[in-house]
Amino acid sequence: MRTKIVAGNWKMNNNRDETETLLAELSAKLPDTDAQVIVAPTFVNLEVSTRALESSTIEVAAQNMHFAENGAYTGEISADMLLNIGVDTVILGHSERRAYFGETDELLAKKVKTAVDKHMKVIFCFGEELEERKSGNHFSVVENQLKNGLFHLDAQAWKHIVLAYEPVWAIGTGETASPEQAQEMHAFIRNTIAKKYNDSVADAVSILYGGSVKPNNASDIFSKPDVDGGLIGGASLKADDFVAIIKAI
Repeated sequence: MRTKIVAGNWKMNNNRDETETLLAELSAKLPDTDAQVIVAPTFVNLEVSTRALESSTIEVAAQNMHFAENGAYTGEISADMLLNIGVDTVILGHSERRAYFGETDELLAKKVKTAVDKHMKVIFCFGEELEERKSGNHFSVVENQLKNGLFHLDAQAWKHIVLAYEPVWAIGTGETASPEQAQEMHAFIRNTIAKKYNDSVADAVSILYGGSVKPNNASDIFSKPDVDGGLIGGASLKADDFVAIIKAI
């Protein structure tokens, strides 16, 4: 049975005090659930978060990492640095990293390989822009992002992979893909993986939806058979909203 996951991407929000306050609220209000709950604070608050959550089932993820083990990469963070402070999950390929920082499929493939080689869990993000959806190219865009970013992996490596489909036009806009649109794309993603590998790999991978999930739409989205949870942005910054989304799964 696939793992249900609710992951909160905090992006460039929350200083240390705000981080500790939010984590304390989440820990106190966390419902009894079989779902895996993950939060991704900023780099400077990762160690604070792992310590604050030592007795909690909430896991901590990084929002990004470099593909190199070390070297002259000013401002970058390596896998070993993350592992050394107890962080073994990383979000890679988020649409904002692709759009604002020029991250390509080829670069992301290198990051994925490094993370997998280090036995880290990767939440791999991908999805189409509004123009690509309107032109009817959304399936081919998603297929190419999967192939270019992940299909260099062997089947065994997929145990380290969680997918997060992000319709970019629905991130931070208030727009949301309908539950039917989400299911259609998630089913396509699973079928694409099955064609490359096999049904076993495709059926085992958790596919999250990452486009403006809120407490009032989470249940409908999560009810679809190929939607295994959500990568949550703004709503994960409010404890009550994030807890409501966790309850919805």
